[in-house]
Amino acid sequence: TKTISKCYVQVTGMTCASCVANIERNLRREDGIHSILVALMAGKAEVRYNPAVIHPSAIAELIRELGFGATVMENCGEGDGILELVVRGMTCAACVHKIESTLMKTNGVLYCSVDLATNKAHIKYDPEIIGPRDVIQVIKGLGFTTSLVKKDRSASHLDHKQEIRQWKRSFVVSLVFCIPVMGLMIYMMVMDSQLSDAHAHHNMSSEKMEALHSSMFLEYQLLPGLSVMNFLSFLLCVPVQIFGGWHFYIQAYKALKHRTANMDVLIVLATTVAFVYSFVILLVAMAEKAKVNPITFFDTPPMLFVFISLGRWLEHVAKGKTSEALARLISLQATEATIVTFGPDNVLLSEEQVDVELVQRGDIVKVVPGGKFPVDGRVIEGHSMVDESLITGEAMPVTKKPGNTVIAGSINQNGSLLISATHVGADTTLSQIVKLVEEAQTSKAPIQQFADKLSGYFVPAIVAVSVVTLFAWIIIGFVDFEIIEKYFLVSKSPISAAEVIIRFAFQASITVLCIACPCSLGLA
Repeated sequence: TKTISKCYVQVTGMTCASCVANIERNLRREDGIHSILVALMAGKAEVRYNPAVIHPSAIAELIRELGFGATVMENCGEGDGILELVVRGMTCAACVHKIESTLMKTNGVLYCSVDLATNKAHIKYDPEIIGPRDVIQVIKGLGFTTSLVKKDRSASHLDHKQEIRQWKRSFVVSLVFCIPVMGLMIYMMVMDSQLSDAHAHHNMSSEKMEALHSSMFLEYQLLPGLSVMNFLSFLLCVPVQIFGGWHFYIQAYKALKHRTANMDVLIVLATTVAFVYSFVILLVAMAEKAKVNPITFFDTPPMLFVFISLGRWLEHVAKGKTSEALARLISLQATEATIVTFGPDNVLLSEEQVDVELVQRGDIVKVVPGGKFPVDGRVIEGHSMVDESLITGEAMPVTKKPGNTVIAGSINQNGSLLISATHVGADTTLSQIVKLVEEAQTSKAPIQQFADKLSGYFVPAIVAVSVVTLFAWIIIGFVDFEIIEKYFLVSKSPISAAEVIIRFAFQASITVLCIACPCSLGLA
């Protein structure tokens, strides 16, 4: 007997089913090629050939001559079928050994491991020689009951509903509290500029006076050192810090636990520092019964959280859209197939309903009018019209007669067809599309990976810069106090020079943190 080898060729440049037919038709004519099977979505051809007559590189060359790109795939483990089974009725290690040894002796089984604790069996097999039904039959023959591990068909792992809800809530909470804080801030700015105008000109209209009174009201101290403005800002900031920032805190904690720094760490750092610093300064001012209200940063956290949670919310909404499309795709797959067996002289022996996962290559599947094609295959018998709009978008039904290919998930319309399965399980066109979309969803854009990598260095760098700022100003202050006096609006309040310096240094370093945090990197 002549030996038959198998190779896989990666084919690029195929656009439609006629390309596939073209390659298959032309290569079948060549000497030494036993059979060829091309998968359009996977861009892969599986060729069985006689190594005495032809080499894989020559096969690739033949495909290239037809106008497609072709390279031989080295790792041919791609073609192995993998089967996960639940095996019931095992009692001890002897049962496990019995199953494993029997399966390993079976022709076509490449690898097998059975776990007694979880009742699971993991089997690799060569789909050319043996199929899942045969394996199950072998295990049943040993006296155990077995069934497939049920795959989750709902694409629930791609569901972003919960994240969408959580970020939306985060955004709304932050926004509700952010607007009044911003309002107060802008109002104070306008008033300050009017105040300085008034001081410059010494003549005041009555409107100006009133405006000043209202801004005086915000500056009015409820307790010594605690102005209405600061008190309101504090009240509005607390809920944002807790509810708006909740998820950021969790993510940041997880990142720090693994000794990495991501954007969440930076956001949490800046908002917490701004909040805690402002809070402490208020307490100090109240303890000192200060006449001048301290400058606080309560406006930073709410505004930051608003922008960032909005970004995250939009991102998850976009992802959710893709997942929805994917879930619809997955729901198009048939769940069962009717397998028919023929005896000699094409006598129909039996028909049985099996799970789609159990259909093997080369099985003959019967598809009744109105039924879905469970696998990709070739028509052997029957004429019918088929609706393939799920893949091609073509609304008109396509005529199918013996020799035509059919696509899994498309709908048979008026005639009964017998098809021979060519691509089953994860190799069907529909599964390949689902896989492509899943990969596109889970992989990051290169620029995104770059940003993540940068923020790994960025966070420690910013922290370092702010620490340097702190010490630099402390040193400058003690060397030449006048510089600080010029920038730090020293009210003639009874605080020592050292305290002024330290306060100013802290303010400067916190400012560095607060400004660097919502950097374009993070927002983008």
